[in-house]
Parts: sequence; structure tokens; C-alpha cells
Amino acid sequence: MARLYEYQGKQLLRSVGVPVPQGGVASTPEQARAVAVGIGKPVAVKAQIWATGRFKAGGIRFAANPEQAERVAGRLLGSEIKGLQVQKVLVEEKLEIDGEYYAGIIVGDSHKVRAPVVVFSTEGGVDIEEVAHESPEKIARMTVDIRRGVRTYHAYNLAQALGLSGKLLVVVGRAICGLYELFRCYDARAAEINPLVLTQDGEVYAADCRVSIDDAAVARHPELGIEVPRESDRPPTELDRLAWKIEEDDYRGISFFAQLVPEIKEEGYIGYHAIGGGGALLAADTLARQGLKLANFAETSGNPTASKVYRCAKVILAQPGIEGYCLMGAVIASQNQWHHAHGLVKAFREDLATKPGFPVVILLAGNKEEESLEILREGLSDLPIRLELYGRDYIHRLDFVAQRMKALVEGYRESRSVGDV
Repeated sequence: MARLYEYQGKQLLRSVGVPVPQGGVASTPEQARAVAVGIGKPVAVKAQIWATGRFKAGGIRFAANPEQAERVAGRLLGSEIKGLQVQKVLVEEKLEIDGEYYAGIIVGDSHKVRAPVVVFSTEGGVDIEEVAHESPEKIARMTVDIRRGVRTYHAYNLAQALGLSGKLLVVVGRAICGLYELFRCYDARAAEINPLVLTQDGEVYAADCRVSIDDAAVARHPELGIEVPRESDRPPTELDRLAWKIEEDDYRGISFFAQLVPEIKEEGYIGYHAIGGGGALLAADTLARQGLKLANFAETSGNPTASKVYRCAKVILAQPGIEGYCLMGAVIASQNQWHHAHGLVKAFREDLATKPGFPVVILLAGNKEEESLEILREGLSDLPIRLELYGRDYIHRLDFVAQRMKALVEGYRESRSVGDV
């Protein structure tokens, strides 16, 4: 899923008629001041990061006037909150809150549901899972018939079931209908307003929101400006953007890459390349238990072409500071493995010819396995790297393969230390 920032979600909510606080996004303290001047009243300055719990972490602050808004924005912009750098802030009017509610729509993927599910609660501003556990009577749900959608009376029934009435019932019902319209029109996997607040003057606003778009539908919505359509708790790195280009227009197999450490400052990090979803996670855990650290998570499955494997390997090797490369095909893959072999040989010959002793461990099993291992053995025989190749006999001996990777990394580090001396 591709997650949107709060300010992006609120732009979409506004477009479908859901009231949101007056405000604007700013990238500099001066812009924050200008937005506050336009609002003309006390404001909230909110760090735009992909993380919950911003208020307790100091990511939401208040300002009584434009000068304070400028100072607050200056402190937030460029800072790190919950490990994420703040590059933008949302400056919006401070609301005088009288009540808080929750409204959300998710895709129920249970075989009994397989449809959008609308959730409404009178306990907003907190984790909805916590409410469901401690106060289930404060939650109302509805499974949506996608042929009919969410009608006004559906939304009224949800709110009325929890005791809302009169004008409040009407405005909350409209917000729920608007939220479903956003969910439907923008191919969302999840859309939440939390909290949906009732102000002291009787108005209802979406005070905060979270929207995630189905990554397969991102191409239908270029107006959203999504660079890398994958769920993440941080903005994409340059390598993430480059890796997405491999996948963007080529659907022949999978080439997934996520950079876990944008800047390596410690020893023990390796480039990680896997085949097979479950096997990839199992192998990653095995490497971690041996004390190795993964600079990235990459996977090439689904019978990708040699060119996709080659490009993925190049991205992995482009990470400064890695001390080895490990491909863990911890599964007997039903794909022709010689595509992997050809792609890896080309990438390694281009990038590792000047890295004497660089550790490379490859576990490859599946169709054309013997031919693939021979291609790797012959194609890399004259490189100055430390290469170890393993086949299907080792897919149940991942600890051994991980131990060998660790030993080669430690040896590589020692040889470099001696060379420095």
C-alpha cells in the first residue's frame, strides 16, 4: 500500500465534501507564518511524517500567532521525530474540541467478508484496536455491498446505533458517506478519520486522517504524486526510487527492493537478496540471528528476466558500506534459475572486479539449478571475490549458510584492516 501524508489525505477529504480545518502545508518557517497569517487565529503546527503518536512525540505544537507559528515550524522542520525527518508541516486552525469520534473503512480480507468494512466509534483520538478490546459496545460496523455503496441511511444507522441524534447524526453521517466516496474513488485499501471532532460551536471536522492507496492502482492516480507505491514509515530513498523504476513498467516477475538503512555507519551490514516470500523472511531472520545486519530487503521471484535480476543486484551493490552480498533462495523455486545466474554474473563482473575479498554467498535451488550454479562458478571464477555457492541440499541448513556468510564478512573486515595498516 502507498500511504499519503495527512495534508494529502485532507485534500482528498475536502474534495469529497468532508469538512477539514482551514490550513495549508509549509516547507519553510516563512511559509508557515504566511499560512498562519491567512488563518488569522491560533493554529496547530503538525509534523508531516508517516507515524502515529505524533502529539506525544512532540510533533504537534500550538501557536497563538503567526510569529509563534514561524518559530515552532523552525524547530520542527529538519528535526527527527520517531526516527523520521520532518520535511513539511501542516499549519491549520486550532479547534476547540467538544467531542471526538472515529470513522474508518478498511478492506475486510477474511473469506467470510472480502468487502469494504465501515467502522464508527464514539471513542476517537485513540487506537481503534484498543477501543475494540476494552469497549466493544462503543463500536458499530457495517460490511459494504459494493454494488450499492454507503447510502446516507447506512451512515445514519451506524451513528444512531451509538446514540447520536439530531444535527450531529446528520453531519457525522455525511462525513462517513464522504469518507467512503474517497475510499472508492481513489482505490484506497484503508481510509480513517481519527479523530472526527465535534467543536464547541457544533461543527464537525476531520482533525486527522490516514489514507493508504492500493499500490496496484497508483498508476490510475498520477495526481497524488506517489513516487514509490509501497507502504513505508519513511519517505523513499534515492535507491528506493531507482529500484521502483525496475518494476514500474516491467511485470515479468518481481523485483522488490527496500533500503532499510539509508546511511550505514556501523560494521556488519550486508546486501540481502532473496527468492520466495516466506523463505525470504525465514532466511533474513536466520542471518540476523547470526549477528549480521541487513542493509536492505530485496526479492526477485515469479520467474523474473535476467535483466531484472541484474538491475536489482546493481541496486543492492550500490549501497556504500556493505561488507558482503548474500542471496538466499531458501526454497526450491519453480522458475528457471539460470536467469538469476546470468543476471548476477553480469552485475558482479561490473561492480566487484575492484573489491578483492568481497564476500558473496549464494543459495540457489530450483529449475535448471545445476546449470545455474555452473554459470555462476565459471562466470565469476576470475573475480577476486570470496564466493561460496550452495544448492538444494542446503535449503534446510540455513544456519550453516548464515554462519558461512558471517565468517566471510569477518575475514573480509580483518583483511581490510591489515591492508589499512
